[in-house]
Amino acid sequence: MIIGEVIGSVTLSRCHPSIQGGSWRVVVPLDLPALQGSESGRGEPFVVFDEIGSGNGSLIAVSEGAEAAAPFHPNPKPLDAYCTALLDVVDIREGTDFS
Repeated sequence: MIIGEVIGSVTLSRCHPSIQGGSWRVVVPLDLPALQGSESGRGEPFVVFDEIGSGNGSLIAVSEGAEAAAPFHPNPKPLDAYCTALLDVVDIREGTDFS
C-alpha cells in the first residue's frame, strides 16, 4: 500500500460494466521526503479507481496489483490500483525507521 496525493481526474467515454459508478483519479505517489513537505519525493503520476469520494488535493491510501481487486471478491474487477482510504492526517515522528 502506498500514500498518494490526488492531482486530477480521468474521464472515460466507455468502461467495463463492473466498474461503473466509480471515479478515476490521477495520483502522485509520495515517499517520506514528500510526506514531510519537500517537493522531492513525488513519483510519476498514475491512475487509481475510487469509490469513496476523493478529490483534488486529497491524501489517499492506494492498493495495487492483486490487492486492488481483493475487496470485490468473488466479483473480480479489472483494476490495478484502488483507493482504499482517505487520509485526514499522516503523522511522521522523528527517529522512525521506514526502511
